[in-house]
Formats: sequence, C-alpha cells, structure tokens
Amino acid sequence: MIRRLLSLVPPGTVAVGAGLALLGLASYVHLAVAGHSLTEADYNSLSVLWTIVFTLGIGLFMPIEQEIARLVAARHSQGLPPGPILARGAALAAGLLAAVVALIIASRETLADRLFAGDGTMVTVLIGALAGLAVAHTTRGVLSGLQLFPWYGTQLGIDGGLRIAIVAVLGLNGVTNPVWYAAVLVIAPVAGAILTAPPVLRAIGGGVPVAWVTLLRGLGLLTASSLLAQVVVNIGVINVKLLDPSDVATAGALLSALVLVRIPLFVFASLQASLLPGLATSASTGDLIGFHNLLRRALGIVSALGLTGAVLAVLLGPWLVQTLFDAPGVLGHADFAWLAVATLAYLWAMVLGQALLALDRHRAQALAWAIGVAALVVATLAPVSTALRVELGYAIGSVVVAATMAVLLRKRTSPSTPTHTPPLEAVTPGVTGGI
Repeated sequence: MIRRLLSLVPPGTVAVGAGLALLGLASYVHLAVAGHSLTEADYNSLSVLWTIVFTLGIGLFMPIEQEIARLVAARHSQGLPPGPILARGAALAAGLLAAVVALIIASRETLADRLFAGDGTMVTVLIGALAGLAVAHTTRGVLSGLQLFPWYGTQLGIDGGLRIAIVAVLGLNGVTNPVWYAAVLVIAPVAGAILTAPPVLRAIGGGVPVAWVTLLRGLGLLTASSLLAQVVVNIGVINVKLLDPSDVATAGALLSALVLVRIPLFVFASLQASLLPGLATSASTGDLIGFHNLLRRALGIVSALGLTGAVLAVLLGPWLVQTLFDAPGVLGHADFAWLAVATLAYLWAMVLGQALLALDRHRAQALAWAIGVAALVVATLAPVSTALRVELGYAIGSVVVAATMAVLLRKRTSPSTPTHTPPLEAVTPGVTGGI
C-alpha cells in the first residue's frame, strides 16, 4: 500500500522526505541537548517558545506556501515566470508577520512575565523565529511550484542539519542560557532559505502583477484550518503554563512526550504530498470507488502507524523522556496512553482533511477544526489535574475533529451526491511540518 501511495509522488519528492526526516531528527536532538543542559524552569520557557513558534509559524505561513506553490505551478505550466506570484506572496507574508509582531510588541511585558519567567529576550527571539519561518515558507512555495523538490529537500536538510550542529556546540560548551537554544530557531531556517535562494532568484522573471484576489481566494479558510489544527496539536504545552504557572516541570515534560508520540506525524508528512493529488484526481473524474479505496488505504496506513507508535509510547514513553530529554518524571504510562490516542485521532483528521480539500470543501474542513477546538476548550475545563486536562483536550479535540470530518465527508461522497472539484492543479499540496 505504501508503494502505491509513493508511486503518486512527483519526481524528486524523495529528496523532500529525506530533508523532512533530518528536520524531524533535529527536533529530537535540539530538545534532548536542551533538556540535559537547562534547568527545569529554563526548559519550560524554551518549550513554551517552541510551541508558540510552530503553532503560529506553521498556522500562518504554511497556507501562504501552499497558495504560492499552487499559483507558481499553474504559471510554470504555461511557461510564465513566478515573479509576480512571489511578489504578492512575500508581501502577504510580510503583512501577516508585521501584524503578529505588532501584537507581540504591544503585549511584550505580559508575555515575558506569564510565559518566559520575565525574560524579555525570549520575546525578541520569538519574533525572530516567526520571521525566519515566514521567509522559509515563502521561498519553499516557489521551489515546490517549480517542482524543484531536491532544492526544497535541501532547504529542509540545511535547517535540520544546522539545528543539530549548533545545539551540539552549545551542549559541548556547557551553555546553560535558554536564549541561545531558542536562537537556533531563528538562525537555521533563515540560513536554509538563503543557501537555497539561487534557483528562486534565477527563476523569478517579470510580468504583469497578479491580482490580489487570485492569491487570497480560499486562503482565509485554509489559514483558519491550519491555525486551528496547530492549536489542537500544540496548545497543551501553553495551557500548562497558563493553568498552573508555578508548575515548572510539566510543560517541558509534556513537550518532550509530544515529540515522541508524534513521530507518526512526520511519517505521514512524507506521504501527504502523494495523497492529495491522488484523491483529487479520483474526485475530479467522478471515480468515487477509486476515491474511497485510496482514502481507506491511507486511513489503514496511518492507523497502523498510530497504533504501533501508541504501543511503543505507552510501554517506553516515561523511560524515554527521562533518558533522552532528561525530563522530570511527572508523566506516567496513562499520560502517554492519552497522548497516543490523541495522535492517532489527529492522524485520521489529517487524512480526512485531505479528502475534504480534494473535494474543494475548504469550509467544511475549517468547520471541523473549529468544532474540535471548541471540544478541546470544554475538555480542558475538566476538574482534574493540569496534565490530564491538557491530555484530554488534545485527545477529545482530535477525536471530535476526525468524527466531524467523517460525517461531512460521508454526506458529500454518497452515491446520490454529485461530486464537483476544481482541476488537480488547484490543490497542489505543500509539505507540512511540526514540532
């Protein structure tokens, strides 16, 4: 089944998978070295910053990457240069970044006090890390749209390789300031974007400016879905800090645990680029049988990944987070069971979300994520321990999203319901990442 899915991957996407694997490894190395080098309080601050960076960074700028890739691919197929698309996309990314930075600066003291133990420097690093992701995702959109997948994978690889190299130097030199470990999230993506800029610069070209509506059509719903999805998967670490500011151990331990239980998400990311085009092709030709068969196979694959990861996480998780990340022993086997169930449901939601996108049902996907976030909020209010509250929020939120998508998808693909989707090039996928 995996071979059949991978056969749909465009030429060169194996390089993207390799880069993504190195970037995923870098996350483990980064947190492992930081966990062994920092105090519980400092690792707690790094964990919160890490979570905010990837929640906002991926949530806001991944949709821009996907839209740039879609439009650049369409222009490339007509022999037109990507310059006008890049100009609009870069301006949009810069505008979003400026708005977020303005909000961060306006609440700088509150963020520093509530999230980073009064360290305003961490807020500055937060701004830099978001800027790095804005640059990285914008350039990746051009590389993806031009099908320069080896260069795309190279950018991911440089980002991951630099993270590993820099934190190794920090660890070997006994650096204990969390700001330096946070600054890696600024340096690595910016360096990756700069070193892979030549093919982008060579291809830019000129042309008539593209109308804003061309880029913005559907982007709002896509951004809403992306942000809400990141909230479901990441908000737990931040909630620990907000619910119990005096608990300096749980947030760091939870981030370490999440990095372990979400290994299947990295594997899914390497399959995602093949899944969406395959589903869109079946849907656009009215082949509902082929659509359902591919969807079932994809759900089978992620279920196998999720269950395998769940068993390993429940059995070995408490030992692994203490051994690899030097995390405090505040999470037990039951905690890992909740996190594993949540991750399995999140994988289902990711697959079902791709099916909705293939049917051009952006609104339905956004609605499902919104309902899931509402369920997460309700679950987080349960009168139980802080750790269990955030675990229940992640689990229940993910299950509700997956169930809602399944219901919406079943209604849309019933035999009596006509299927209408845009051409395949209108749903060019991007490669999702995560913490």
